[in-house]
Amino acid sequence: MRTNTTYILKDFKLFKNQLLQWSQQFREVVFLDGNDYHRKYTSFDAVLAVDAFTSIETDYVNAFAKLDEYQQVTKDWLFGYLSYDLKNDTEKLSSDNHDGLHFPDLFFFQPKKVFLIKGDTIELQFLNICEEESPLTPEGGLKPQGECDDNLLWKIFAGNEFETLTPQPTTRNPQLIQQRISHESYLDKANQMLAYIQRGDIYEANFCMEFYAEDAVIDPLQTYQKLNAISNPPFAAYFKNNKQYLLCASPERYLRKEGNKIISQPIKGTARRSSNAVEDESIKQELLTNEKERSENIMIVDLVRNDLSRTAAKGSVVVEELCGAYTFKQVHHLISTVSSQLKEGFTATDALKTTFPMGSMTGAPKISAMEIIEKLEETKRGLYSGALGYFTPEGDFDFNVVIRSILYNAAERYVSFSVGSAITAKADPEKEYEECLLKAKAMRSVLEQ
Repeated sequence: MRTNTTYILKDFKLFKNQLLQWSQQFREVVFLDGNDYHRKYTSFDAVLAVDAFTSIETDYVNAFAKLDEYQQVTKDWLFGYLSYDLKNDTEKLSSDNHDGLHFPDLFFFQPKKVFLIKGDTIELQFLNICEEESPLTPEGGLKPQGECDDNLLWKIFAGNEFETLTPQPTTRNPQLIQQRISHESYLDKANQMLAYIQRGDIYEANFCMEFYAEDAVIDPLQTYQKLNAISNPPFAAYFKNNKQYLLCASPERYLRKEGNKIISQPIKGTARRSSNAVEDESIKQELLTNEKERSENIMIVDLVRNDLSRTAAKGSVVVEELCGAYTFKQVHHLISTVSSQLKEGFTATDALKTTFPMGSMTGAPKISAMEIIEKLEETKRGLYSGALGYFTPEGDFDFNVVIRSILYNAAERYVSFSVGSAITAKADPEKEYEECLLKAKAMRSVLEQ
């Protein structure tokens, strides 16, 4: 059970910054920020969850079954992530490429404290662990943690009064960012991808490459704040699990559940912004009619429709919007919205398992694309192109796509970000390479400044 209290905020932006700074004292933190994007299917402007009471951490083996059990037993708020390599749980696939980050394949926690912000209102939900013992045991990676909360926090948060922590200075920036796949190698691999397409093995595949720095020391919170300020995306996230961090500026939703309704909003199709308003609008309109960009999006919409149909009530899969053009701080994107009604007998985790990984980060046909991706990419994707989000106590959920993100293992002093683009029959490898560099610009500038 949780105790709920609601307050009126005096200064929304100040409160968010103070709240995020205050959260750094905890081992587990998830902060989700919509950055004032008021789009359809949004529950909160921002959410913070901290301080695990229980948690689950596992590799890909039976990962979705373990998550389903954890969610069914707790029936509470759960925050965490699904890494791309959970594909190995759903299909006969493997992940054998280089991994410098060493994150678990799946991690979720049941927070003691949840803060739900919408408009000028914040709802605080505290787990009543003084009166109750956890229904979970340490078996299977479920780990009760911590002790009772006292009432001091209620007084601290009332009226936006915070005892904030003093920010730690950044000792030094990472070494010069290195590129895992060279320009020449990228062009060669993209041409190999085109050969697979011409042979009919696949229609489309998302081909990604890693940028990284070794012996790196960064301030995760400051880095996240700089990255978020550059991009201001609707699915921004700050994640901390002890020494493992995700600093996420994602514009894309993977999957959302509202009651029995499942919503997917894949992004495919990208164009640059211009500082000239007339030229910028022209670029956006050109994106809307660009045959290559639209075909990328439509192929993934077909894949998503097929994925959703696996758990959908008969006739309930609907394309609500096809190739809508949306403007973000750095780029324009084409976004489609596909929805379905969850068929009776399927759980929330079933909806995730049968659609994961998201089509926008794999390709079509999905399994063949993932097999080819594994051959040509040189880095294990891990949390990149996975999903971060939450379950509600009612069994609803909302997850983003982990792109435009920096991953950091402070214990191993390794920092990484990856970017990718869709290779189709009409792709020009040189232009795809340029698109990757465009997507990498924000992360690289934050880490090298």
